[in-house]
Amino acid sequence: MNNRLILKNKVRQLRKEKNLSQEDLAKTVGTTRQTIISIEKGIFNPSVKLAILLCIALDVDFEHLFYFE
Repeated sequence: MNNRLILKNKVRQLRKEKNLSQEDLAKTVGTTRQTIISIEKGIFNPSVKLAILLCIALDVDFEHLFYFE
């Protein structure tokens, strides 16, 4: 397996499509706006639990929200 795979996400794009602010999404999934910012920028990879909550909140499959590059 390639150890250089980088986890990417479409959180920002899908959040905007749902007309959600970072604060709205953070409240929905039980985290902070700063965490959402860090996830969107690729600075922070969410826990499995938070990733699943984001998928539920954004109404998408995990594979659609997160991908490796």
